[in-house]
Amino acid sequence: MPELPEVEALADHLRRHAVGRTVQRVDVSAISVLKTFDPPLTALHGRIVTDAHRWGKYLGLQADDLYLITHLSRAGWLRWSDKLAPTPLKPGKGPIALRVHLGEGSGFDLTEAGTQKRLAVWLVDDPAAVPGIAALGPDALSLGPEELAEVLAGQTGRIKNVITDQKVIAGIGNAYSDEILHVARLSPFATAGKLTAAQLSALHDAMINVLSDAVTRSVGQQAATLKGEKRSGLRVHARTGLPCPVCGDTVREVSFADKSFQYCPTCQTGGKVLADRRLSKLLK
Repeated sequence: MPELPEVEALADHLRRHAVGRTVQRVDVSAISVLKTFDPPLTALHGRIVTDAHRWGKYLGLQADDLYLITHLSRAGWLRWSDKLAPTPLKPGKGPIALRVHLGEGSGFDLTEAGTQKRLAVWLVDDPAAVPGIAALGPDALSLGPEELAEVLAGQTGRIKNVITDQKVIAGIGNAYSDEILHVARLSPFATAGKLTAAQLSALHDAMINVLSDAVTRSVGQQAATLKGEKRSGLRVHARTGLPCPVCGDTVREVSFADKSFQYCPTCQTGGKVLADRRLSKLLK
């Protein structure tokens, strides 16, 4: 799933390549991705792209006073082309859900792989009209140490769940939460509201450093290379069974019904191996 660094890089890519170009037309292949109907997508036709934005993990293209906003969800992506095929999309065919034709033949596709179709698109005159954006907590990179402590105060959930709750902190997903907690040397199961001052400081430093480093590595990349760049910078996420780059211990995994997370026992849990929820169910 694209998270804050990748979405920021995609917004930067659109600022550099789309701003100043005219929207020629918008083709929709998967009508289910559209979450608004007024104004219609045709309202974008003839408008000049003026900016691109990121709100948490939401990506937006601004054309005058309208915003075409998408949440790429787990398997969505933006694919840019300097020379788009001019032929209209065929409904329901292939991974392309929506195509934006811009001036000089350029433009981009919003694509989604897999069978679980969750990519969503809104056309609004105010980003706050998108319910998910209106409900976002403060952006992860905007939080100072004191603000982070205030956000987590009283939270009874596990820190892994809390920092990935977009209503609490915006922008962090499954992958970067694993990386942040590893750098902070925190157990994913630690109670968010009971962290010590030292743990809060370590968490804040890790959050800013991990995300800032990922943004620096991602911005300027072509959209097609962003996924590979993300994978190359991961220390524990998606590295189950490999050695921890810090201590050499084996990276472990905890699996749930439809997702999993990774951690290092030596660095994060005092050597304790956390129970794998999927395996625990099989043993009952």
